[in-house]
Amino acid sequence: MSITIVGLDHLQLAMPRGGEAAARHFYGTLLGLREVTKPPTLRAAGGCWFEGKGISFHLGVEEPFTPARKAHPALRVSDLDAALSHLAAAGIEITRDQRVPEVRRAYIHDPFGNRIELLQAGDRYPSGEG
Repeated sequence: MSITIVGLDHLQLAMPRGGEAAARHFYGTLLGLREVTKPPTLRAAGGCWFEGKGISFHLGVEEPFTPARKAHPALRVSDLDAALSHLAAAGIEITRDQRVPEVRRAYIHDPFGNRIELLQAGDRYPSGEG
């Protein structure tokens, strides 16, 4: 028997206890995701959940907390340059990555230090990569 994966339900990132306001500002206000209510049985654990077009993020409290500096979600955006300008104006540090010229991309970090990649929608990795 083989497993047939039919989709991705959500991405989970860790955050420190008490970071919900910072998460709401970053993921909600800056990235434009909509907060969704966590199930009642999970609310006491802290954290918050967000949804956007075709994506669901769960931010969960982890103690002790360590940010994800290498592992990361990669989000496709409709206009990378506009997104990066918006984030830079909000004081978010941006690191552009031009190692694969066919793919316009950059890295940012959430308020907790988790790495997030942003890619231009429509750009594709050459065959045999990514």
